[in-house]
Amino acid sequence: MLPHQLELLAPARNLDIGIEAINHGADAVYIGGPSFGARSTADNSVQDIAKLVQYAHRFHSRIFVTLNTILRDDELEGARKLAWQLYDAGVDALIIQDMGLLEIDMPPIQLHASTQTDIRTPEKAKFLQDAGLSQIVLARELTLPQIAAIRDAVDTEHTVIEFFVHGALCVAYSGQCFISHAHTGRSANRGDCSQACRLPYEVKDAQGRIVAHDKHVLSMKDNNQSENLRDLVDAGIRSFKIEGRYKDMAYVKNITAHYRKLFDEVLAERPELAASSHGRTTFSFEPDPNQNFNREFTDYFVQGRKEDIGAFDTPKNPGQPIGWVSKVTAEHVEITTDDPATELHNGDGLCYYDLQKELVGLQINRAEAAKAKGVWRLFPKDPMDGFKDLRQGVQVNRNRDMSWVRTLDKKSAERRMGVWMQLAENNGGLQLTLTDEVGHSATAHMAIAWQAPKDAALAEDKLKSALGKLGDTLFEPLDVQLALPRPWFVPPSQLNALRRDAVQALEAARAQGLHHLPRAVPVEPPAPYPEDTLTYLANVFNQKARDFYAKHGVKVIAAAYESQEELGEVSLMITKHCVRFSLSLCPKQAKGVTGVQGTVKAEPMQLINGKEKLTLRFDCKPCEMHVVGKIKKSVLNAVPESPVQFYKTRPVVGMH
Repeated sequence: MLPHQLELLAPARNLDIGIEAINHGADAVYIGGPSFGARSTADNSVQDIAKLVQYAHRFHSRIFVTLNTILRDDELEGARKLAWQLYDAGVDALIIQDMGLLEIDMPPIQLHASTQTDIRTPEKAKFLQDAGLSQIVLARELTLPQIAAIRDAVDTEHTVIEFFVHGALCVAYSGQCFISHAHTGRSANRGDCSQACRLPYEVKDAQGRIVAHDKHVLSMKDNNQSENLRDLVDAGIRSFKIEGRYKDMAYVKNITAHYRKLFDEVLAERPELAASSHGRTTFSFEPDPNQNFNREFTDYFVQGRKEDIGAFDTPKNPGQPIGWVSKVTAEHVEITTDDPATELHNGDGLCYYDLQKELVGLQINRAEAAKAKGVWRLFPKDPMDGFKDLRQGVQVNRNRDMSWVRTLDKKSAERRMGVWMQLAENNGGLQLTLTDEVGHSATAHMAIAWQAPKDAALAEDKLKSALGKLGDTLFEPLDVQLALPRPWFVPPSQLNALRRDAVQALEAARAQGLHHLPRAVPVEPPAPYPEDTLTYLANVFNQKARDFYAKHGVKVIAAAYESQEELGEVSLMITKHCVRFSLSLCPKQAKGVTGVQGTVKAEPMQLINGKEKLTLRFDCKPCEMHVVGKIKKSVLNAVPESPVQFYKTRPVVGMH
């Protein structure tokens, strides 16, 4: 990818969603393979991925496959074989976390650094570039100046900087969350997170006082960088990633379309920039991120720390306000809409907050418009007496609009490339030349004897109109030229055959014009890693990964948390989000407040969910929070899924 190109990178859970991501304007799609893909239920066969590659490459869109779990020694060979199969299937790049993969016989395929590699500093970014990674996704927690500092440290001619612009947010730095493994034995670094961050917690201060009760204090709102795209481009981001390999078709269609439209506006303003793939996309709907599941939106830390980044009341989708309850009966609820033009439908999903601020769902079986404009009689799927605190005056939100769902169930986008068409006479017949908007060209010939048309005046328009019927091909005519010294009549069947041959020839020329993404060559001698000691936080889970870091000058290398050598209390989660700050209990917030100054200290807090107790520790210098706990005995006693053949003793200084 060239430094002036912008890449919209969309997720796909499966082949069908991947194809629709391309149709809705994605320049690249990332998808999980049959294993090692960091999403335990989003696996795809190599055959399906090969089909997706074939479809994407017609637009010069790219397919990246996630191979981004940490691997045991006994899994490396399976990962190596899979990498070669994906390479043979035409995949453009692999997204990896485990540095052990750089020490084995991998195919000459481009490698990208997964979000799990936790890139927060210019030093780490530069190191991964020097180690042979061509595209690096930065931590979601970075600010614009921090992103720009990374851009200045790497070679942007050869390294693409990627950033998440939309979707669910992990509260921890990616790759720095071990709470799921500690509590359940399911490792987030191996694609099986139990999502402890979405649970409700009681928060106690150092004196044991409850400062928050039953709040989802580790649950973030969803990421939405729609307003920051130009700033991110200026800071050096070139690949803009949408989160969501678990998400459904409607989400991928809608969010890809939303960002495609925004980027097309940016490209129209800035002619020095270009999309990294080809074709223009048109939509049969107006994209709207509010229509999909979301926990409300935040732009997180991009423009600096903000107070309202958390979805503390609920991890569910609160939807959009549509009206209020005007009447409750034993059979139905009556709602008056804020906008009289709003329509409700059978199957809509509504919700409201009860008196405890818990979100209560209200699925509509039947919706009837009352005589009064803007008033609706709604018959829920569940019995009315089960709806807690549903009473007159309660605000109602809609979190599923069935008419919207039905719109996206149908064909909702077309992607086409413009072509110039020229029909000319040649020796003994006609030739049709097609040239696409990026300069690929192809010509088809047909031996045909000249026939005079019945009406010479209309012949030219008829030929142009017939040639321009490109139907369900990838192409649409920009202009049709006739370079004919005399009027022609061409039988429709022969003209169709000539056009079909020309389209096939152009597709072949485009396929030949698609270059392989080059595999970066690591610098020699190996670049030194920014630190000479690695703790469990580095996720080193196999001997090859250990060899990699030793080769790059690291002297002390601890095993990954999943090796179960860290038996005491350790940081199970490291976050930029700070519970103290969000509860207005941060010493920095209290600095200028009379009567409070000096009294608020960053003492530890406790999180309690049932029998689970976690300690919050606050590291105020880098402005970070550590969620501290230890691995459960039940996890230690469980039989591992396969024996972990790792270090029997702690690594020592002075290893080769």
